Formats: sequence, C-alpha cells, structure tokens
Amino acid sequence: MFEIFGIPSQALFGQLLLGLINGSFYALLSLGLAVIFGMLNIINFTHGAQYMMGAFAAYMLMQYLGLNYWVALIVVPILVGFTGILIERLFLKRLQNLDHLYGLILTFGLALIIEGVFRNYYGSSGQPYQMPDELRGGRNLGFMFLPNYRAWVIAFSLVVCFGTWFAIERTRLGSYLRAATENPTLVRAFGINVPRMVTLTYGFGVGLAALAGVMAAPIYNVSPQMGSDIIIVVFAVVVIGGMGSIMGAILTGFALGIVEGLTKVFFPEASNTVIFAIMIIVLLVRPAGLFGRGV
Repeated sequence: MFEIFGIPSQALFGQLLLGLINGSFYALLSLGLAVIFGMLNIINFTHGAQYMMGAFAAYMLMQYLGLNYWVALIVVPILVGFTGILIERLFLKRLQNLDHLYGLILTFGLALIIEGVFRNYYGSSGQPYQMPDELRGGRNLGFMFLPNYRAWVIAFSLVVCFGTWFAIERTRLGSYLRAATENPTLVRAFGINVPRMVTLTYGFGVGLAALAGVMAAPIYNVSPQMGSDIIIVVFAVVVIGGMGSIMGAILTGFALGIVEGLTKVFFPEASNTVIFAIMIIVLLVRPAGLFGRGV
C-alpha cells in the first residue's frame, strides 16, 4: 500500500469511491429537480419523499410479492411516477398561474405528509434491502477494493443521466418540451397537447427520484427519513449547477460528491458543510449558478 500526500491510498480511493456513489445519487435527484423546474417552473420539495417512496416500493415488492431488484428497477419508477402524475393533475395544475412560492409550500407540505404516513407504518428505524446476487462481491484493484454493486450504481447513473440529457437536448421530443416552456401557445398551434406533456414531464422527473431510491436501497437502510436527509443537499447542488440546467445538475452532482468525499479525507470537520460553503461562494459570484442562464 502506498501513500498520497501522507494518506494511505486505500483510504483516499475509498473516500473517492464513496464520493462518486453519493455523487451518483446527487446527480440523479438533482437531474429530476432540474427537469421539473426547467420544463414546468415548479420547485418540487416532494422530491426527497418520492426518492424515499422509490426505496420503500422496492422493499415492499420484495417483501410482499417476492419481486427482485431487477424487476423493481423497472416497475418502481413507473409506479411512483404515476403518483407524481396524480399530484400534478390534482394539485400543481391549479397553481400554474400563481407565484412559485405556492408550489414550493404545497410540495413541502406533501413531503411532510408522505414521510409522516411511512413513519407511522414503519417507524423511524431502517429496513434492510438485499442487493442482487449478481452484484455481490467485488474486485481487488491493488490500490483499493471495488464492490461490484457500487461500480454498477456509478455506471448506471452515468448512463441514465446522460441519456436523459441527450433526450432533452438532442431529440425532437426534447425540442418540443423546451419550446413548450418558452411559448406553449405556439406549440399548441402545432397540435401538441401541452398540458399532457407537462404532466408526463413531472411524472418522468418523479420517476428519476424513485429510480435513485431503488438504487440506494441496498446501500442505505430504507427509512422514512432517507429523503429528508438528502433533499437539502440536492437543492444546494441544483442551485450551484443552475436551476433548470440539465447538464449543470449532472456535472455538479458528480463533482460535489467527489469534493465531499475528498473533504472527509483532508478536512473531515468540514465534510458536512463544504457543499453549502461552495453554494454561498457561487451565489456571490454567479447568482444564476455555474451552468444557469443569466438572471
């Protein structure tokens, strides 16, 4: 084992791996928030609760129906995304012409209700969720041990994130979505159902949060608090990357996860606050965020 800056390589690369794992979840969650805000101008505070719902849905599918991780990876984002569609149709649609603050307060209240319901039935202690047998174990790279499941999470998150970016920025459907946010009247003139597009976009953003929840379930305990523990950090990531910026959410999520992991090695006392310190600096220098459009 060799040392880097006086720190054992295994400890350094272990924290770097942990940072990449956290960054994967930051990127997926902030991507969902960026899609919802960029396309719908909704600050979705329910996102953390929907991430938690994804983890619990995977847990319940395995516990009560015997469905494994791979099935949950496909089914859960659809199920939780459908609950997002219901929320948009029943509540958020009625607030679309009001100030953004009303949507924020509504989604914050919904998050508290959802978390309270799960806490009432499952308590505050976490529930274990088994990782798939195919991804157990790991590989010894010499300078560190790489668990297979952690490698899968990082790789799959990258595929989902950049696939979403490509769909929104480089396809005809994505151009319709972007046009609908700028001039919905003109898009309707081309025969496109804008309200349906808005609803499906919100459901897709919620589905991304649920997908992150399924992927997080084997790593962390499935608990009602898991969403509220991460959502504040994710909002900071979105602010740093730029509200509504798809690429900003992806790059900033992974980068800040790495920064947080390395901070735990070199300055552990600041690991819980380093992202917020970066957010303050970015807001002072560039209020629109690193990748956001100018204010």
